[in-house]
Parts: sequence; structure tokens; C-alpha cells
Amino acid sequence: MLKIEGIAASAGVAIAKAFKLEHPDFTITRRDADDATAEIARLDEALAKSQQELEAIKERTLQELGEKKAEIFESHLLILNDPELLTPVRDKISSEKATAEFALDEITKQFIEMFQNMKSDYLKERAADMRDVTKRVLTHLLGLSFMNPADISEEVVVIAEDLTPSDTAQLNRTYVKGFTTNIGGRTSHSAIMARSLEIPAVVGTKEVLSKVNQGDIVIVDGLDGAVIVNPTPEVLEQYREKRDNHQRQIAEWKKLQKVATQSKDGVHVELAANIGTPNDVNGVLENGGEGVGLYRTEFLYMGRTELPSEDVQFNAYKTVLEKMQGKPVVVRTLDIGGDKELPYLDMPKEMNPFLGFRAIRLCLDRTDIFRTQLRALLRASVYGNLRIMFPMIATLNEFRQAKALLLDEKEKLVSEGVQVSDSIQLGIMVEIPSTAVLADQFAKEVDFFSIGTNDLIQYTMAADRMNERVSYLYQPYNPSILRLVKMVIDAAHKEGRWAGMCGEMAGDATAIPLLLGLGLDEFSMSATSILPARSQIMKLSKAEMASLSEKALQMQTAEEVVELVRSIGM
Repeated sequence: MLKIEGIAASAGVAIAKAFKLEHPDFTITRRDADDATAEIARLDEALAKSQQELEAIKERTLQELGEKKAEIFESHLLILNDPELLTPVRDKISSEKATAEFALDEITKQFIEMFQNMKSDYLKERAADMRDVTKRVLTHLLGLSFMNPADISEEVVVIAEDLTPSDTAQLNRTYVKGFTTNIGGRTSHSAIMARSLEIPAVVGTKEVLSKVNQGDIVIVDGLDGAVIVNPTPEVLEQYREKRDNHQRQIAEWKKLQKVATQSKDGVHVELAANIGTPNDVNGVLENGGEGVGLYRTEFLYMGRTELPSEDVQFNAYKTVLEKMQGKPVVVRTLDIGGDKELPYLDMPKEMNPFLGFRAIRLCLDRTDIFRTQLRALLRASVYGNLRIMFPMIATLNEFRQAKALLLDEKEKLVSEGVQVSDSIQLGIMVEIPSTAVLADQFAKEVDFFSIGTNDLIQYTMAADRMNERVSYLYQPYNPSILRLVKMVIDAAHKEGRWAGMCGEMAGDATAIPLLLGLGLDEFSMSATSILPARSQIMKLSKAEMASLSEKALQMQTAEEVVELVRSIGM
């Protein structure tokens, strides 16, 4: 028996025979082509075949998983037809007499390296998209073949170096009980698709492909991030019981879909979801979300060649507000910069973009862009319960300037005869330590706070959360972070405001008891985390968690805080 540790990417336990999905060798050596015209024709034929395949996969994904997941293959089709990619490939064939496969491989490697060097997980995934599309075209150019995941016809656990979005979309849930890969993380496409398919997955094992043989019995523990190869009968029985318990747990959580989130001693808190597109709202409602705590509007601006128009934005915001049927929707205004770039905006290159010209700083400089978004939001406000949130606020003057622009656009719309809601709440993300420290003053002017812990932690600890060498300093449970969170919540409550949280910490099972005790009013997380969080909160006493949090605030290390939370026996 062998146990391999990895990253728990999709919850559940799978037990089945190993099916090793190994892609062919795409190593390409340079050789001169005799006829550049013939090579370009070969490229065009491979592109056409790839397009047919992707359109078929997209249609199947649309039918089985819905529009949101099918968007992945829409982006693949865009790559396949992108002149910025294909023109240099054709030029290389013509000018250097390169073969079609060599030219494609060389040019796409440059794009992939560019995406991989970006800090954003979202943009790094564009490298995975580019790699997937390139392999598909190269398969046709090189005349290679490999088993299609859709052809699997017995119960298996798929073992792979990585699973491309195409691979994952073609997994048949009837037969594929789980998968595990050498590489990847919780935000990789394969992990996201696995959660949508509700297939247990463990990624980032580094060695599972080399340690497992075809036909081995494999357990994928997507709850604790472990892979067990050829388990003993006793271990096999333990994991069958663990699998059955988890399935019973899911059934119990689903019963809480329409239940209000209330602690054991009767205190209500709001569980909301973070979304990126209007299509994500279905998942919020299916998982019993009581609102949208963070609508990341930058996705409206990405993946396009120009700024979205006012009408495009209005329709997106209107759709979300209508679908939420009066439940609160917190929309974060444009948060571009740092690790999120727009190719059609001439952004300055910066030594430290995370501390540079981004988010509200960009919007207050490019008021033409900001005013368009504000007008679209104001026009949409009559279709639901809109709350507007400004990101990356560091000073009161920044908030006042942003608010003044909003009120100016509201006045213009009203004078034009456009109806605008008079009950829009206006708040800020608290993600900069200076804002948390001055929260008592901000609370006099804002309607709410939403604590963005992802950035607040890295700024407070002076540690880039994407840098593995200092990742040990990314400590959500550090008493210094808890004290900042308490300052923000207390300041809000003193002025009769509410305080929420939209960072990863809000859905963290270890953090939830502490945040409940600190008095957090709204927890916003990924939609699939809502029902487990609701179940957990219903078992906790707010008064008892307040005492727990007081003890945590007096501790010296994050490790001590974690031990304290574990001591309550969750």
C-alpha cells in the first residue's frame, strides 16, 4: 500500500481501478520545409479539424454542465482563431521555411511563458488554455492519437500528469469516479470542472503518474488531499465508510438550502457568494445563497478587444439583480491592475504592480471608464437590491472622490429622465491596513465594509501570497490579522453599519468560529461552500465563539489560534 499526499481539489471519496491517461510526446525538432504554401495549408487543415472537435465538445458541455462551463471552450475557439497568434505562426513558416508544427510550437511557447509569469491564478490559467489548444492542433499536424477520455467504459479513477479542460469536459460521470494529477491547484480548470461534475479530485501530487500502474486499485480522498494505491482490505473498508458518510453529509446539507443561517443561540448572519459572471448566479441560488457578496466586474472587461459599453455592462448587472430576486448584490467596481491587465489599455509597467496603479486609483485617473461603469450600475439599480463597493480604498479622500463621481452621474441620469434607485448602499473593500486602522472614521461615511482578506493578509504580513518562499507568512489566523478584522467590525457596529468579508477566509472552516465570535455580519464565499458553512454555523453558539475569539486575540502565533479552534471539537 502506498499513500501519496496532494491538494484536495474536489470533495468526496472515489474508489476504482486506475486508468492512466497519458498524452503523446509532442517533442518537435527543427527541420526545413520545402514548400511554405503547403505548410500553411497543413496548418489550416489542422486548425479546421480542431475547430470541429472543440465545437462538438462545447455543445456537449453546454448540454451537460451549462453555459458557464461551456465558456471555457468558447475561449479555446477564440485562441484557435486569434490573428495575434496565427499571424506570427504563418509569418514564421513563410520567412524561415519552418514546418507548421515547429512554427506553432515556437510561437505558442512565447505566449504560454508570458501568461505563466503573471501572478494572477486567473491569467495563469490562460497558459493552460493555450497549451491545451496547441496540443490539439499538434495532434493533427503530427498524426498522433491517444485514447479519448469520453471512450472510457468502465468504472475508473483517472491518473494523469494534468487534465486539460477538454479532457475534463469529456469525462463520463457514469464511469469516471474521480481523478488525480501530478500538477495543478484548487483554481486550475480541472479542479473547477471536477467540482462542477461533483467528481472527487486530488491534484498537485507531483508523483502519482509514476507511482501508479494501469489497473491498480486507487482511492482518491478529495476531502483530505490523499491518494492511496492498492489499499489493504482494512483501509479499503475505512474509505468506503468515509465515502458513504460524506454522501450522507451532502444529502443533509441540501436540506439546508432554504434555511436561514442562524447560530445555535439564535443569531442570524448572512451567507453570500462571490461571482464573476451573471451565469454564476444559478449556482448561488442552488446552494442557498442569501445574496451576492462580491460580483467581480473585471471579468466583463477581460477576454475582449475593447472596453465594454455602458449597455453591455447594464445588461450584465440587470441580469444578476433580477435573478437574485431582491436579495442583496454587492458589485465591486473595476479592479484592474496588479496581476490583472487589459491588453487594450495602455497600462504603465511597474516594479510592484500590486502596490501600484490599480483598482480605484486607475478609476479616479480614468474617470471616463469609471463614469461609464457607474452609469450602467445606476441604471440597473431599479431591478434589484444593489450595493456598490469601491476596491483598494486607502484614504478617505479616495472614497469621497469616488462617491462624488457616483452622485454626479446619478444627477445626470435623473435629469435625463432615467429612473435610479434611492436605496443603493455604498461601501468599500477593506484590504489595506491603513483603512482597517482608520475604520472608525470611514464608518462615519460608508454604508458597509467588506473585508478583502486575500490582500489584507499579504499587505499586513508584507508577503506575496503567490511567492512559495514566503508562503508560510500568509497567515489568516495570525492574531494581528484577527485584531484588524475586529477593528473593522467594531467600527462598523459603533456607527450602525454592517461588516462583511469576501476573501477566502470567509468560507474557511477554521476561521468561521472566530469570525462569528468577532461579530461578522456577512460571509461571502464560493457558492459550493455555503451549505457546509451554514451547517457549521448552526452548530455554534455566537456567545461561546465570542469568548473563543477573545482568547485568540490575546495569543501570539497563528499556530496557537488553530489549536484553540480545534479544541472546541468541530
